[in-house]
Amino acid sequence: MAVEIVMPRFGWTMEEGVLAEWTKHDGDAVKTGDVLFTVEGDKALNEVESFETGILRIPPDSPQAGATVRVGALLAYIVQAGERAPFEKDTPVTAPALAPAGQASTAAAQPQPAAPAALPRAGRGRVSPRAHRLAAQLQVDVTQLRGSGRTGRVVERDVRAASAARPAPVEVRASPVARRAAAELGVNLEALAAARPGQRLEKADVEAAARQAADTPRPSPAVETDTRSAPMSPVRRLTAERMLAGAHNTAPVTLTTEADATELVRLRTQLKNDPQAATQPIPSYTDLIAKLAAHALQEHPALNARLDGETIVQSRAIHIGLAVDTDRGLLVPVVRDAQDKGLRQIARETAALAERARAGQLSAAELHGSTFTITNLGMFDIDAFTPIINLPECAILGVGRITPKQVVVDAAAERLAIRQMVFLSLTFDHRLVDGAPAARCLQRIKQLVEQPYLWLVN
Repeated sequence: MAVEIVMPRFGWTMEEGVLAEWTKHDGDAVKTGDVLFTVEGDKALNEVESFETGILRIPPDSPQAGATVRVGALLAYIVQAGERAPFEKDTPVTAPALAPAGQASTAAAQPQPAAPAALPRAGRGRVSPRAHRLAAQLQVDVTQLRGSGRTGRVVERDVRAASAARPAPVEVRASPVARRAAAELGVNLEALAAARPGQRLEKADVEAAARQAADTPRPSPAVETDTRSAPMSPVRRLTAERMLAGAHNTAPVTLTTEADATELVRLRTQLKNDPQAATQPIPSYTDLIAKLAAHALQEHPALNARLDGETIVQSRAIHIGLAVDTDRGLLVPVVRDAQDKGLRQIARETAALAERARAGQLSAAELHGSTFTITNLGMFDIDAFTPIINLPECAILGVGRITPKQVVVDAAAERLAIRQMVFLSLTFDHRLVDGAPAARCLQRIKQLVEQPYLWLVN
């Protein structure tokens, strides 16, 4: 009896997915555990394995690679040798004998039509996973490539060819005075060096280029008549849905406090300069705050909760979601059991998760199950902001930049000092917890930021 292969659901919110790549083809012999195809879900690339042994039959009207397919839609069948697929009517059955997994049958070895002269540019789902990973390593923009694979999709050889075709970087030889002048006058030193190969640029060269640019008439700006538009990606659509739900399906309240992070900065400096840990990853400020927040949540479990129907469920384990900005959109990979992990271990995990997030290699399991989220915008020079709750969690912590400020350290003695200050913003769902418990949790996080050694003695 033919077994149906349908678009699976990865996560409760998934309604459709992009069929990224068929790894098996019509007529291939497959066995249990073989990967049949890959799916780009809401935020992760997932491999779909076969649960049966037999022959893969793909209907002629089945969605092709790159197509957006609704959950539950029929994609293919697995039949046994000699068995007719349901979409076959009068076609004679010439089922191949089972071959080793991964070996294509003769039924699939049909001549392919010649590739068109002008191939479409790569779009969503038009890039193979191997090409995605290689492009991230070689820093190649796959959206600008023309694919040479089947149906015009970008494959590994296209990425390597694009990387090899890039011009070698121009060597810029310029005096320090010329570099300062270029920065002040807005002169592109690389373009100037390319026009004068082998020459050491001086201030006079930069000033001459600036005068020439000023004397060159500029075309009048064209009137903007067209607007650029593009369909929302699965990641953008899911982010929009979650942010809307977090803002409208909760009773959000944001508490903001300013903490003295001088000791936290000093601790990270010591960790960076530790010769015994030269081969270990250096914990970021997000790693440090994730560890301190996990410690505070152990003391204030009401913030480590979720709403299940009409029941408030407090989690014993503390799974910290860390917001990561990627080319595909906002992703929130999860560090599980943060309360039981050391700082270096957290740093290793977050570095690996962030790298896989930006390469589009996170699994669905790595993006689900967080009980508390941290979002850090300090690297963008943001001081304070209002984070939106990542449902179904109870709270999210926003972290601003750490910046030196003159503050009062002894009011009685009228003494001022330069201290490293940071804003912490805690948004919580007032349906699950009241303001006072949330304030005490934020107060504890602030205390740990100001005295980060306290968590070592508990």
